[in-house]
Amino acid sequence: MPEPASPEPDPGPATRTGGRGRLLTGAVWVALLLGLWLWGREITEGHGSSVTPTAGDVAAAGRPLADPLPPARAPLPPAPPRSLTIKALGVDAPVEARGLDPAGAVDPPPYAEAGTVGWYRRGPQPGAPGAAVLVGHVDTDDAPAVFYDLGSLKPGDTLGVGRADGTTAEFTVEDVSVFTKERFDPAKAYGPRDGKRAELRLITCGGDFDRARRSYSANVVVSAYLTGATGPKGPRTPAALVRR
Repeated sequence: MPEPASPEPDPGPATRTGGRGRLLTGAVWVALLLGLWLWGREITEGHGSSVTPTAGDVAAAGRPLADPLPPARAPLPPAPPRSLTIKALGVDAPVEARGLDPAGAVDPPPYAEAGTVGWYRRGPQPGAPGAAVLVGHVDTDDAPAVFYDLGSLKPGDTLGVGRADGTTAEFTVEDVSVFTKERFDPAKAYGPRDGKRAELRLITCGGDFDRARRSYSANVVVSAYLTGATGPKGPRTPAALVRR
């Protein structure tokens, strides 16, 4: 696959000032951008290194599996995401497409929409081949945000992405990792682990909050992969499973 061209900034980025939670700010945004570049290189490296987080409930990081994970389902045709449901966290949120700001960083939903999830629209669509990226705030000045409890997910938990074609792509959590700025590895955090699968990355802030810099020291990265799909009228005809 040819190396992707440099992404161009989108016009009209949202202005972000103040706020306790700052999603992937500073150096971590730079690392995310590098990760986006790596999508076109068919990276298949293993899981990222994790550290003990201190912001939010991220006890699931490094938690061993109790049961085997289900096999992957063959990817779906492309369709933009419209909603994200995570029953284990009580999340039922709209998803909106986001681009890049003039600094070259993914532009998350504004803090006035802290319950909305952002999808990086120049990357894969959830359910299609590749690793799609969804980002969300962990908190605001005075309240938890959509991904506040993201780190409490554990391998085997499920989530659903409602898509514009009326299907719901069903994903199973594979692991939960926490990457510090110093140990961030974009290849392991964002690169697809299996080029034949449809994968998903859910990302928010974690680690310690630096009040002087008004940013977090790390990021929580939840990795999941497609294991099922339903249509507007119920389960779709089963598709062939991904062969390894």
